[in-house]
Amino acid sequence: MKKVTIRDVAAAAGVSHQTVSRVLNDRPDVAAETRHRVQEVIRELGYQPSAIARSLTQQRSFAIGVVTAGLGYIGPSRTLNGIAEQAERMGYALLLKELPGFDTNDVQPLLNTLIARRVDGIVWAVPEVGDNRAWLDEQGAELPVPTVLMTMEARPDVSIVSVDNYAGGRLATEHLLAQGYRHIAHISGPLDWWEARQRKAGWRDAMLAAGVSEAKLYAEEGNWYSASGEEALLYLLAAYPAMDAVFVGNDQMALSVLQVACREGIEVPGALGVVGFDGLPETAHYWPPLTTVYQDQQEVGRLAVTTLVDMIETSRGAATRAAPEVISLQPELVLRASSVRNAPR
Repeated sequence: MKKVTIRDVAAAAGVSHQTVSRVLNDRPDVAAETRHRVQEVIRELGYQPSAIARSLTQQRSFAIGVVTAGLGYIGPSRTLNGIAEQAERMGYALLLKELPGFDTNDVQPLLNTLIARRVDGIVWAVPEVGDNRAWLDEQGAELPVPTVLMTMEARPDVSIVSVDNYAGGRLATEHLLAQGYRHIAHISGPLDWWEARQRKAGWRDAMLAAGVSEAKLYAEEGNWYSASGEEALLYLLAAYPAMDAVFVGNDQMALSVLQVACREGIEVPGALGVVGFDGLPETAHYWPPLTTVYQDQQEVGRLAVTTLVDMIETSRGAATRAAPEVISLQPELVLRASSVRNAPR
């Protein structure tokens, strides 16, 4: 099949090839009706403009650097999927770099590599763990290209996209309280993670608001993995006999809690209400199905790219950077039988 050229598009649209070029480069000096007609012909013919030519013409790489870590975890991989999907939709290629660990703080060589490849901007898709963002506090406002960070505490002069983990923790706990549970424990993720601390803070504040004293708050720290959920529940069963519900910091640990409860003869949700966090698809297929706080991690990735491209476009030819933006997605509670007393069976 013959490759469609810019001259083919021009002939079909009844315009010059220079006009087609101006449409492709989003130049303002094209009438709206003409622009629409050219775009329709491009779609009909399936014309694919040369990325190299576009890059040379606009003096841009149309490439985004993406820094990630822990792709073996479900969350980072789902986020990366959203990043890739939106970058493709917006006409950008990705240059992916994976850190050796979440707590890596020596990031300058990696940043230098991305800048040397002339990326137009960077998405920093690494969860905030320990002090792995110390470098950001020192040079965040001086990064040489527009940068969007994800899943971290808000900082001045930096654009951030994340889920409201604190709101998710409160949402889960307030639901359990509304179901009549009063002795609600918490199994957190590792507390050097900002997300885990935020979810725990939401649980704590909801319990205090319900009149539970600080001395009667029971929590145990897990590590996101299933085995730690089992260990944490066994500890809480011994340390907190009155416990009648547990909010678990992620779904992997929560599914282990369901398994332990079944093994130990603890009825869920009658004797123990259980709520997880993440919204993994498999949570609907356990028994009982798991109530979970759903966070749309793919949407976080998509929004990060959209925000970054807006920053890139705004900064082109401008004397100053685009103003930083903080976007916080609200999680949703997915109600299922593990936490709803008198639920139909």
